[in-house]
Formats: sequence, structure tokens, C-alpha cells
Amino acid sequence: MTCYRGALEPLLPPTFALMKTPKIKPIIHFFCSFKNSMYKLNSSINSMIAVTLLCTLLSADDSPKLANQSRLLRPPEKLVVLTFDDSVVNHATIVAPLLKKFGFSATFFITEGFEFLTNKTNYMTWDQIKGLHAAGFEIGNHTRYHQGVNGQTTEQIEAGIIYIEEQCAKHQIPRPTSFCYPGYATSPLAVEVLRNRGYKFARAGGSTAFDPVKDDPLRMPQVFDSKPGVTFEQFTSAVAEAKDGKIAVLTFHGVPDRQHPWVNTEPAQFEKYLTYLKEQDCTVIAARDIAKYLPKSK
Repeated sequence: MTCYRGALEPLLPPTFALMKTPKIKPIIHFFCSFKNSMYKLNSSINSMIAVTLLCTLLSADDSPKLANQSRLLRPPEKLVVLTFDDSVVNHATIVAPLLKKFGFSATFFITEGFEFLTNKTNYMTWDQIKGLHAAGFEIGNHTRYHQGVNGQTTEQIEAGIIYIEEQCAKHQIPRPTSFCYPGYATSPLAVEVLRNRGYKFARAGGSTAFDPVKDDPLRMPQVFDSKPGVTFEQFTSAVAEAKDGKIAVLTFHGVPDRQHPWVNTEPAQFEKYLTYLKEQDCTVIAARDIAKYLPKSK
């Protein structure tokens, strides 16, 4: 690399990091084959030649791609996102204190569906939701009634989303930029509505890690969905997917969830999960914190 480093690196530091791409390889071979004569020229001429060759070998639409990739911040290994659905009361009374104990962040997706308005034994109040925000957690949108967006009209989708936004504003909570699809069902109309309203992330279902480069952040998959039937080994395997630029997005509902036992997580099991994340030195964030790892085009 010494045959061209001096000419290219000072002028093109972002592009220099991508010298192994197919379009750039001819430059390397050219400079190396003529290195003896290049050394006879002064550094200014070297730089002029380097820039000319780059402009010739890169097409007009390749250059923005390289620039965009060079600005992309690669997710660290073991990057985990914790998400909690359905406004369950123990998100405030059990989950949040445990997260604070371990130094973890998270996103809480809020809905007024189910028995939210009448059953305050099992569902949070808006004051408790505001308290989660005050504690530094992200408040996300899970629609007013927790009805699947697939099959809904644009107007219906908008109404369910806007209602939660208005409730957040009423309680001095920032307008959400993260969304969770009720029942994990997505739709092209919902994606369009979310994008138009400025949402950055929308968690769906699935069982794969999120790739910020390849995946649509408005159809962000989960890699783990906590339920009574899952094993600790399944949890650790899901967390292990947070590598090679991918992010492990984990889904929880109530801890415990007595209203919906099929998505229940017992507090002791939940704390075991958090202990494992801490022992593995995972970075645990909210959905909104993924933004810095997205390509500029997203």
C-alpha cells in the first residue's frame, strides 16, 4: 500500500477506507505497477493523478454509494434493543427499576387497547408512562386500540397513530418516532403513513436480527419474543445474533402478564435475561438509539 498511500490518503480519507472494492482495485494495480516512476514525481503531481484516476474509474452513481457507506457507523458487537409492548403496569413497577439497576435503556410501546381505560390493576396510567419518559426511557406508539393495521385504510391507520401522539403531547412526552405493529402484522399503507409522519423505526415480528444496511427500519424484525415456552438457550442464541453489523431486537410483554399468559415472562426469568446481558457485556439501548447506525439514505 505504500506505493499509493501518500497520494490518496490526504485527499480522500473516506474513500481510502474502501480501497478493496472492485471499482477501486484497478487504481491499486495501476499505482503499484508504476510506483518507481511515481516516486520521481513530487507529491502535488501524485495527488493530481490520484484524483483523476478516481474520477475516471468511479461512475457518477458509484461515488454517492461509497460516500454513504463511508459515513455509516457500524454497530458494535453485542448490540441489543429491548422493547416492551402493551402498557402493562409492571413495566413501571418491575421492569423499569430492574433496567435502571442494570444500566439498560429500552423502548415502551404504548396502547390504550385491551382494558387500559378501566383496569388500572394491570395497565399503566399516563402518569406512570410519563414517569418512564422522565426516567430516560423511550415511549413508542402501539396505536390507540391495538388493532392490526393490515386491512385498515390510511385514515384508520392515521387515526390510531395520531391519538397516541396527542396523548403523549398532553402528558409532556415527546412525539414518538418508534412504532410497534399490533399483532406484528405490517402493511404497505402503514409503512407509508409512518414514513410520512416522521417515524424512524417500526418493530414487527419475525425471528432474525436487524441489519441496518439491508433491512427497512420501518419493518424492523425482532430476533426474540419472550413467551412461557421459550428456553434460556433460545434467548442466548438470539442475543448471539448481534454480530457482524446486526442488532438483536428483543420483545417482551408483561413481566408478568396475567391478562395475556401466552406472552408472559416471569420476573425471575426476566432478571436472569438481564443478568446474562450484563455478564456478556452487551450494549443495551432503545429503538431510537439505532438511528446513528442507519445509512444516510434511511
